[in-house]
Amino acid sequence: MSHSTTTTSTTAARVFSSDNAAGASPEIVEAVVRAASGQASPYGSDDVTAGVRRRLSEIFERDVDVLIVSTGSAANALSLAALTPPWGSVLCHRDSHINNDECGAPEFYTAGAKLVALGGDDAKIDAAELRAAVRHKAGDVHSVEPSVVSVTQATETGAVYTVEEIRALGSLTQEAGLRLHMDGARFAGAVAALGATPAELTWRAGVDLLSFGATKNGTMTAEAIVVFDRSLTAELSFRAKRAGQLASKMRFHAAQLDAYLSDDLWLRNATHANAMAARLQDGLKAVPGVDLLGAAEANILFCRLPRQVTEGLLSDGYAFYHDRWEPGVVRFVASFATAPQDIDDLLDAVRRHSA
Repeated sequence: MSHSTTTTSTTAARVFSSDNAAGASPEIVEAVVRAASGQASPYGSDDVTAGVRRRLSEIFERDVDVLIVSTGSAANALSLAALTPPWGSVLCHRDSHINNDECGAPEFYTAGAKLVALGGDDAKIDAAELRAAVRHKAGDVHSVEPSVVSVTQATETGAVYTVEEIRALGSLTQEAGLRLHMDGARFAGAVAALGATPAELTWRAGVDLLSFGATKNGTMTAEAIVVFDRSLTAELSFRAKRAGQLASKMRFHAAQLDAYLSDDLWLRNATHANAMAARLQDGLKAVPGVDLLGAAEANILFCRLPRQVTEGLLSDGYAFYHDRWEPGVVRFVASFATAPQDIDDLLDAVRRHSA
């Protein structure tokens, strides 16, 4: 299946393929510049890194440990490695990032644990399927042992698990004696969409480890593993070092997260990205021939476009994924850097090519 690519002639205002295409928030760039002066203790023993842990402890309303890493894939894979033995299984949605887009990193870092893909609408794990999966061949030496459940918040389709849905999955997980990991690559978008507290969406619902996303929402090279079960911290620390994720000049990663968490920048950026997706959704509703596929709960919108519209947008220089899921289906992603005019220009182009 084909999908679009961004060419050198594509302007930033026309890139809707991924929020990874956005730059960095000015506050974060300025924080990195400030961190470049003077000296600081290496390997995460600096004051800025300690400050990030304090900020996240305040945000999550409990004392947490934090491991700063450079990619979301590292955050996910290292977290899962700490939660399952090599003979274990990771129960996840079939559309999850760990199942489709991490080149086997979870299997590699867990030394061979098996990903078991489950179904469910909107890329959310179906509770009934999970109930069966956590018991399937448990204790059978001939099979992998169900060990950890991984949920994505927000999901790959832009849907958001409610607090009640996370609690339900968390209860099933705990009852079966499994651990719960959350891939929060777009966690800020989910918090902004629901108006729930970060604590309600994570540890209070049974989450043991959170991959706290930031790159998609304004940082440059910084992600974090938020550790709610602090008995896992020592193992995660050794795994991070062994994986090359313990940066010597950690303060540059930490400075990004410090600025990201200051003055609720992380929530302001996510709220804006969500609002831009909602603006696009509202505009597309009025265009004949456009079929919206679900609601834009966070910053991702799926729809079905007539072929001439897709081709017209591509010829205009717009970048977005198309035909990747099925013919005619496209995905538009807004970001913290998307301006209202960018959305309006895209809508004008859709209308023009629909005429």
